Amino acid sequence: METALTNKKQAWLHALRLRTLPLALSSIFLGSFVAHFFGDMHWEVLVLASLTTTFLQILSNLANDYGDSVHGADSKEREGPIRAVQSGVISLPEMKRAMILCGILSFISGIILLLVALQNWKLIVLFIGFGLTAIYAAITYTSGKNPYGYIGLGDISVFIFFGLLGVVGTFFLHNLQVNAGVWLPAISLGLFSTAVLNINNIRDIPSDTLAGKRSIPVRIGRKRAVQYNWLLILGGNMLLLVFAFVYQAWGTLAALLAFPLMLSVAKGVQREKEASKIDPMLKKMAISTLLWVLGFGLGLYFIK
Repeated sequence: METALTNKKQAWLHALRLRTLPLALSSIFLGSFVAHFFGDMHWEVLVLASLTTTFLQILSNLANDYGDSVHGADSKEREGPIRAVQSGVISLPEMKRAMILCGILSFISGIILLLVALQNWKLIVLFIGFGLTAIYAAITYTSGKNPYGYIGLGDISVFIFFGLLGVVGTFFLHNLQVNAGVWLPAISLGLFSTAVLNINNIRDIPSDTLAGKRSIPVRIGRKRAVQYNWLLILGGNMLLLVFAFVYQAWGTLAALLAFPLMLSVAKGVQREKEASKIDPMLKKMAISTLLWVLGFGLGLYFIK
């Protein structure tokens, strides 16, 4: 376990989990890159969508810290990084207030984004519904009476919000339409994002089992969870090859420059058994996903 948190500033930085932001922003960047390839990309949409997603991701991180502490997953037996509420430096009421603040900020930022990008009130209402659903999903992952993360539905949520909804929704805000071609990279990113969560859950198998958190790795066991991780990583890259072939977008293969790093993550998760050694793989997978997205986008931009 990490060194104990000793002050509020340190505890809040841990609670924000800034290392998760590259993954959250990847869906906005990817949706914007694909929007440029098939139509138009608007910088104001990119900036506002990135801001909204940042608030939502921080909200999710705070809610996860809060919920796991309440339900016992962040107990003293936990071997992963220490959490802010678990440390005792930040109280449950303080964390709850921070969650409310982030929820309000994400909602305000999202409303501004929709007013800038959309002119149709029916579409604005529809996207407000998507936004409220995202906020609700972020909060109830580990919080509330029946957190869905505790019954193994976190993977589906991450796949939908970080992959399908994040990428396709961003694409739509740029072009006000959906091209069939956006679904392949959206699925790829959904698979990579799910891999990040899966690695997190593989790390936490012992503590999650004690807390009654039935994540996918807890349900299927470490060996199959590792195999599942390989499928997520390889599947996302195979879909890239399909996209490049179907749309003759060979520049997108620049994304494969991140493939060796992803392979090293998959091998590391398979090899390491201790939580402290698996934990760095989370950051590597998130960074490699962002590099994959940037390679994809730069390839589209320079070789259209």
